Amino acid sequence: MSRRREKTLGDELVLNFDTTLRTLFGRPQITERSNPAQRVKETEMSEAEARHAAGLMRVNHTGEVCAQALYQGQALTARDGQIQEQMRRSALEENDHLDWCESRLKELGSHTSRLNPLWYAGSLAIGAAAGIAGDKWSLGFVAETEKQVEHHLDSHLHKLPQHDQRSRAIVKQMREDEIKHGAKARQAGGAELPTPVKHIMSLASKIMTKTAYKI
Repeated sequence: MSRRREKTLGDELVLNFDTTLRTLFGRPQITERSNPAQRVKETEMSEAEARHAAGLMRVNHTGEVCAQALYQGQALTARDGQIQEQMRRSALEENDHLDWCESRLKELGSHTSRLNPLWYAGSLAIGAAAGIAGDKWSLGFVAETEKQVEHHLDSHLHKLPQHDQRSRAIVKQMREDEIKHGAKARQAGGAELPTPVKHIMSLASKIMTKTAYKI
């Protein structure tokens, strides 16, 4: 029986480059889950409502691009193999979110953010740096990120047009997943981040939200 070959650094670089291309320009690798919006009937919206919903879903899509890059950077530099695998599974579920948000944007006649490559590069660097700092800080970063994303998605459930149930179905499932990812990170030993770091993360999130809504 042949033994399974261990991945080399070259293998990891090729796989991560493929992930980058899929996230930014192609179709990301997703899980077995179906799009929550498929179970919901489309309703008519005014042009202004559709444009507003598209802006919010574009923000959500960009947030998932950032999350994908963060998980990728952290998985690259994580020391514990089990934590690496946890990051990869969470990243796959974030890919579901990417796919769902992009599909909804197409339904609304809109597009993803043109600044996604910039946000991806920055988030990848931050994720790698968090991983280098140590697994407990990397996991703590995941936990805090997911906590902030949860609040952000809560606000979108209030801001989306009331009768846009297809977008709402996607956002609700995303929120459930983010809560689960944050809980897993804390259970795995994630450390509480210093308050100044939390404030910086919140500020960066606000800048991303305002730009992605429009561009």
